[in-house]
Amino acid sequence: QLQLVESGGGLVQPGGSLRLSCTTSSGTLDNYVIDWFRQAPGKEREGVSCISSSGRSTNYADSVKGRFTISRDNAKNTVDLQMSSLKPEDTAVYYCAADLRPFFGCNWRGAGMDYWGKGILVTVSS
Repeated sequence: QLQLVESGGGLVQPGGSLRLSCTTSSGTLDNYVIDWFRQAPGKEREGVSCISSSGRSTNYADSVKGRFTISRDNAKNTVDLQMSSLKPEDTAVYYCAADLRPFFGCNWRGAGMDYWGKGILVTVSS
């Protein structure tokens, strides 16, 4: 089993940067596809980015492409989401989730993911 833990959230000004990290308090990430999701106040959950178990394949939502970068270091048991040029509309609770599946792209809706972190708040405001 996996227990996922997110870190790195907080308050940042528009145009600033944050790096979110996903790791485990139990188990290891190396065999899992990892997706990042977010949910803004009053809105549905949406997929942000995902990465294959090897780290060789990545995908991004149109809303973050060119601003966010997903990466992983399986030796350190971490998956990171580097967020730059942040906008107020990026404000949300961000979740990492893990899934044992063949990689054909992101799970944009979040249905059927095997494990979820509890989420971490990112607030973009001046």
